[in-house]
Amino acid sequence: MIKIFQGFLHFIIFVVFTVVTQIGGIAYLLSLFFRRYIARNCKLKFGYSFLLFIIFYGFLWGSSIFIAPQFGRVALPCFSDQPDKILVQSPLYCMLNRQYVSPKLLHVGNALATDMNTRFPGTYTLALDANFPFFDGFPLLPHLSHDDGKKLDIAFYYRDNKNMYAAGETKSPIGYWGFEQPTGSHSQLCSNSNQNWDFRWDMDWFQMLNKQHYQLDPKRTSTALRWLTTEGRSYGVSKVFIEPYLTKRLGVSNEIIRFQGCKAARHDDHIHIQITK
Repeated sequence: MIKIFQGFLHFIIFVVFTVVTQIGGIAYLLSLFFRRYIARNCKLKFGYSFLLFIIFYGFLWGSSIFIAPQFGRVALPCFSDQPDKILVQSPLYCMLNRQYVSPKLLHVGNALATDMNTRFPGTYTLALDANFPFFDGFPLLPHLSHDDGKKLDIAFYYRDNKNMYAAGETKSPIGYWGFEQPTGSHSQLCSNSNQNWDFRWDMDWFQMLNKQHYQLDPKRTSTALRWLTTEGRSYGVSKVFIEPYLTKRLGVSNEIIRFQGCKAARHDDHIHIQITK
């Protein structure tokens, strides 16, 4: 019975690591195999087991950068300070192996970042979740898409309590869940009190971690939206998801700006873009 439970636990850990990082499950299996091999010759403590996992994960993570182009993906820069290039908002997305896009989408991101930095010098364009490095159709949960290297979430631009642009910063520590709220005559199209299961989380418990004094930078955010829906189309941008009340507030309207529906995650904390196949 104990062995059955241990086997089930290993299976659950394998699934979770695979779902979250794509490569973590393989790293976990390798660590289990070599732990047993090493344990035959010496006493093995828990710390060594964890170290083995980190070593294999690090090896697979580094290898992914070089193998991903064979699957039509490239890695977004994880550590950079160039405002004219799109940057990953948090090392967390890189650690979890979720920073991969097609070369064409990387070109879009860099073109947007260059344009924003030209119009507003010192402006950083930050990427959130992108895609995993391998295999089309492999889900990047909790997203409903992000499975082919052609989708990317971009963080909003923000201003601090002195009404100054917050360079390279977001309201939320991870870019997501720093929700805006409708004002004036604007309203949400979906009721978050809907009892049906969906992804429209309010994430109330997370709000204490956000910089509540940060406000959406309307000028930069609306400029980015206009670029994506005009010049961006020449780069292949085919859809942009953002909550309808925000498009009204920002004064941006275009046929490729879509509403993702009431069963998908809220898009009043980031901009989702995707390119043609």
